[in-house]
Amino acid sequence: MLVVTGVAVAGALAATVALWPSGGSGEVTGAGVLPGGTSTSAAAPSPSPTRTYPLSRTPRTIPAVREHTPARGPGWRPATGARVVVGDGDLADEGRLLAGELKLSYAGQTQARDGDVELGLNDTNADPESYTLTVKNRRVTITAPGEAGVFYGTRTLKQEVQGGGAASEGVVRDQPAKPRRGLMLDIARKHFTAAWIEDRIRELGDLKFNELGLHFSDDQGFRIASTTHPEIVSKEHLSKAEVTRIIELAKSRHITVVPEIDSPGHLGAVLAAHPELQLRNVSGVATRGAIDISKPAAAALVDDLLNEYAGLFPGSQWHLGGDEYQALTVANPEASYPQLATAAKKAYGAGAGVADLATGWLNGRAEVVRGHDRTMRAWNDGFFRGGTVRADSDLQVAYWTGKEIGARPPVEYLSAGRKVLNYNDEFLYYVLGEPQTFVYPTGQRIYEQWTPLVLRGTTPVAATYNDQILGGTFAVWCDRSGAQTQDQVAAGIRMPLRATVQKLWDPGRPALSWADFKSMADRLG
Repeated sequence: MLVVTGVAVAGALAATVALWPSGGSGEVTGAGVLPGGTSTSAAAPSPSPTRTYPLSRTPRTIPAVREHTPARGPGWRPATGARVVVGDGDLADEGRLLAGELKLSYAGQTQARDGDVELGLNDTNADPESYTLTVKNRRVTITAPGEAGVFYGTRTLKQEVQGGGAASEGVVRDQPAKPRRGLMLDIARKHFTAAWIEDRIRELGDLKFNELGLHFSDDQGFRIASTTHPEIVSKEHLSKAEVTRIIELAKSRHITVVPEIDSPGHLGAVLAAHPELQLRNVSGVATRGAIDISKPAAAALVDDLLNEYAGLFPGSQWHLGGDEYQALTVANPEASYPQLATAAKKAYGAGAGVADLATGWLNGRAEVVRGHDRTMRAWNDGFFRGGTVRADSDLQVAYWTGKEIGARPPVEYLSAGRKVLNYNDEFLYYVLGEPQTFVYPTGQRIYEQWTPLVLRGTTPVAATYNDQILGGTFAVWCDRSGAQTQDQVAAGIRMPLRATVQKLWDPGRPALSWADFKSMADRLG
């Protein structure tokens, strides 16, 4: 018998003992009853009562497991003397973490016995984030092709124990639909403490997220210490030691920290210390947040920072920004910014314009980061149609809006073969103070209406593009930084995060109603 996404496929013989998982046991030592009402009393009595078990129920977890094969048996619950053992020394971190959470002892690489949890790696070419969790013979076995999969199996076990005290008999086979599942924090406009960020990492790990984005440079602040340019750093900031601890904690939860130094716009904090690089229009008026990309010193400054922080952030992913360069929001960029127009023609020929110079800037910064062997993404409004210069083909699109001037629909990027990440501002943008048309997103709306295919507005793109959409990210933006405390932010994003990861893990229609999903989330903590 198989249960897929929480729906039982077939009925089963009623048990003579109702023992766990719903609490208590009702032992029947005489006749049983078959599903059709047929009595089993004609069977010869046993010399002593025998114990059978009800068919197990699908584990209730967030995100929901994608496949469960139920079975009859006692299941597993933490007990005195139970241990966590590992079949590979590389799983020691996962083993120690689970042992501490379930108040078990950690026994390392040793033979499993009754009552134990055994973690192991298997030799398959399956998704390294997939796992198999087997509860049988009063023990738990979690195996996966990679350490991340084993970790996710331990998260399922932890939630089962938290939610009902025990793990269901049977086999869970589980894996995510999307390889990128993230939360992005705007720590530039609002200072968040290292301890608060670490709490979010623990929360994300338990929910099987695997990315944490840190947008740490913007007009209002530059929030990580710098050795190459200490003059740009805001008074309230994270030290490099704090960031290293954040990265190490994230690594232990199989979360990649994705840094973002947004350019050529959103550089106000940097430009406050370097006014000579401020972009000015033909009248000499400063353009907010914009660096003058016609000046070689501008690229040199930003490249100093990219090289410095590539040494701090060792993860495989990098966000280049690229959005909202204000020189391109005026009616005639070439007339308003003649120095940019001249530089564009000099670099790319007589037919080139300011958009080409901006694309060249993005490609130049990509070349620097590519030298550190990173996979790069940029905001969708940093990619321009037409012109002479094309954005490098390996840049992934962080699609957030269709509201910018000259907005391009998602299908333009997808049909060109680009890989896309979903940051849809209609569902996934939590903007402090709700400026402009933003409202705080609700978990219910994400749970009931959003899928990774819904990249812009509320309309999904064709399912044929599904494989190009790598996943999605829920983003916290701090436009009005004083609108909420960091604890209010944590409370406000709690259910949206859970809904988001549910739809990234399995974008199909959830088995539970929103009310039941929320009730389960409250029970799991």
